[in-house]
Amino acid sequence: MYKYRLLVLAALITALALPLGAISQASMLSLTFEPGGRANGMGRAYSAVADDAYAPWWNPGATAFNRKTQLAGSHIPWLAGSGFNDMYYEYLGWNQYFRGLGNVNAHILLLDMGEQIQTDENNNEIGNFHSFEFAANAGYSYDVIPEHLGVGANFKLMYSYLGPGQPTEPDGKAFGFAFDLGAKYQDFLTHGTNLSFAIQNIGPNITYIDQEQSDPLPMTVRLGAAYQILDMPMNKLLVSAEASKVLANEDPLFQRFVTGWQHMDEAIYGFGAEYTYLDLISLRGGYFMDTAGSVTGPSFGAGLQYTFSKKYKLSADFSMVPAGELVDFNKVFSLGFEF
Repeated sequence: MYKYRLLVLAALITALALPLGAISQASMLSLTFEPGGRANGMGRAYSAVADDAYAPWWNPGATAFNRKTQLAGSHIPWLAGSGFNDMYYEYLGWNQYFRGLGNVNAHILLLDMGEQIQTDENNNEIGNFHSFEFAANAGYSYDVIPEHLGVGANFKLMYSYLGPGQPTEPDGKAFGFAFDLGAKYQDFLTHGTNLSFAIQNIGPNITYIDQEQSDPLPMTVRLGAAYQILDMPMNKLLVSAEASKVLANEDPLFQRFVTGWQHMDEAIYGFGAEYTYLDLISLRGGYFMDTAGSVTGPSFGAGLQYTFSKKYKLSADFSMVPAGELVDFNKVFSLGFEF
């Protein structure tokens, strides 16, 4: 009975994450939650844009061009208004450049899936608990072609806790590890054109109960492009596009690099634009297309950036992005600081 209840809870968590577009057999779907108000406002087309402390998540190679100390935090009340009002996603990131060595970065993420009721073997309520997923990441990047090509990698440790076990059964928890690889090419063929490529969550299966019932991580391939149409002191205009695909099935890890492309209807597309006035106010819009996950629609966002003492920059961003059938939009709040 415990194993059955644990599988039901895991299925529920997976169903709640489906608006992300991960129509697959993957576990730890919180690894696919995209952080950052700016990124979400631009239709989640950000891996070729990323130049802040969210870059380690989107594309570890993109951090190679960041020359300041950067901090960023993001808060998403996931599916707020749908009846699951105690689900939250949190992100905290850091990036630091070391002259002659490259960039070192780290970020952590947490998905709190809310409070659940704990029952005994007779279905009597005996207390409450929180289901959650947590990941800690450390990365390194280097511009192998200065100002043009940056490459990087992340290593991450993950922990998932679905719920407590019974006296004769273990807790519903799992540990795992994975790698991210990424590259970003700036000024490709023409000034202001960036290209990106990233593979996220390369790692072994996650096991909650036994090895026979293990599930793959949401290994994701991302391709992105961005173009700076305007780059003047008073006006800036940036456009971007991105395609991603989760490679998750029952095949062994490295075999999924080939077989994971079989269902291309599960590919996800994003398009975005950002207009910035006086390096102070930004307006953003985009369009997100996940037809397999029934998540398609426009995104909106705005941001404020303020530089003081000619060194310190503080930014605040807000966006609304399509969330699927349970609720129209997810709201994303984020802050950034660099010096």
